[in-house]
Amino acid sequence: MRKSRFSGEQIIGVLKEVESGLAVGEVCRKHGICDQTYYRWKALYGGLDVNEARRLRQLEDENRRLKQMAADQALDIHALRTVLAKKVATPAARREVVGEMRVAHPELSKRRACGLAGLGRSSFRYQPRKAEESGLTERLKQLVSCPSDS
Repeated sequence: MRKSRFSGEQIIGVLKEVESGLAVGEVCRKHGICDQTYYRWKALYGGLDVNEARRLRQLEDENRRLKQMAADQALDIHALRTVLAKKVATPAARREVVGEMRVAHPELSKRRACGLAGLGRSSFRYQPRKAEESGLTERLKQLVSCPSDS
């Protein structure tokens, strides 16, 4: 949404000019706005004082923040319900749960999904390398099981 060129105080000032007796067309030309804008402002800010307009803006901002928080919590709850039936005791199971959450809810970030599952992001990125180490493990077992020649 485009930010207005006029602040709430300036808008109330324009409305007060018309209330003081000047013609609507004259005030609109003076401030570079159209008549429709003036009447829209009058519907929004008509009868408000400057302090009331500031308070209205603060309440609107607070309402927007609270709605965003509620939406975030609803998303968290919905994501957790999709994986609630699973037992997630091991990091591998948690990695799987995070992957499923991200597939079911694409708007859920990796960071947030890991936080909900109780998994660190580095643990989520971890890729086990058992196949590569199997030869090394076998060789170490042979060395440990063989008696030393000394």
